[in-house]
Amino acid sequence: MHFAMPPRKTSQPPPYARASRSSPIRRKQLQFVALIGCTLLLLVYFAIRLFGSSAEKAPPGTPEVVVVTLLDEATMSDEYRARIMENRKYYADKNGYATFFPDVADYDYGNSPRSWAMVPALRHAMTKYPHSTYFFNLSPHSLIMNPKISLTSHVMDKKRLESIMLRDKPVVPPDSVIRTFTHLKGDKVDLVLTQDAEGLCQGSFILRRGEWAKFFLDTWFDPLYRSYNFQKAEAHALEHVVQWHPTILTKLALVPQTLINSYGVDIASRGGKEVLYKEGEFVVRLVGCELDATRYCEKEFDMYYQQWKSYLNKGTI
Repeated sequence: MHFAMPPRKTSQPPPYARASRSSPIRRKQLQFVALIGCTLLLLVYFAIRLFGSSAEKAPPGTPEVVVVTLLDEATMSDEYRARIMENRKYYADKNGYATFFPDVADYDYGNSPRSWAMVPALRHAMTKYPHSTYFFNLSPHSLIMNPKISLTSHVMDKKRLESIMLRDKPVVPPDSVIRTFTHLKGDKVDLVLTQDAEGLCQGSFILRRGEWAKFFLDTWFDPLYRSYNFQKAEAHALEHVVQWHPTILTKLALVPQTLINSYGVDIASRGGKEVLYKEGEFVVRLVGCELDATRYCEKEFDMYYQQWKSYLNKGTI
């Protein structure tokens, strides 16, 4: 018995065969395009979160400004801390602001110098007051001498800030190649600093709430920088991140020192008499008193404290 031979296979495969062989390639192409699209969307999202302004409205009664002063119970007397808080609270009550007085012992900064605690203290303040706009970091060895001065109109108002910011100026004096921006707008500034003859001044500065502020504080407090053993700890770390991170420099404004950081000691190397406190100015800061064995912070503080109290008693402020 003979059986029919099976038909020969055609040399031209049916159309579905080619489509079947090419589908894995097409799937990979579609996956690649989808990956690129998701990456772009994520970049746009993070850019908006980092640089965009929040449209969320603050609840009624939210203080626009929070004055943050880090205290140290281990090294400061009860009377000294009480006077510092009295000074800040009077100013805050007069202007509708809030105060925040964390202690150095509240934070974990590893084996770094105690002065580093200032950075997580600011992060803590932003968590405690999530809707406040500005956070004014002020060294405990300072007094607010003129409480009539509103921080917002004195510095942070857009037009005011644009008129006082120091443009095209070396970030770290006298001759840093990194300079402040020349065309920065006031409403784009998130960090306001001053500088003296030695460098940037971290004892009195203003930070605007937002994702950028959190990024800035997290960058500044990076364990890598704390392990560098900078000579001036967080002060030199601040100068490093400002100069070598353009993302931070683009939001920075330098303002004249006596606006928020007049000095109460004649230190020629830090600007001399031009930066000394004059009656009527906003703040007097006893710069470096805690680091100099020949000086006594509480004694220097008492002189200005008594002057401030006399202003209160006379009703001149």
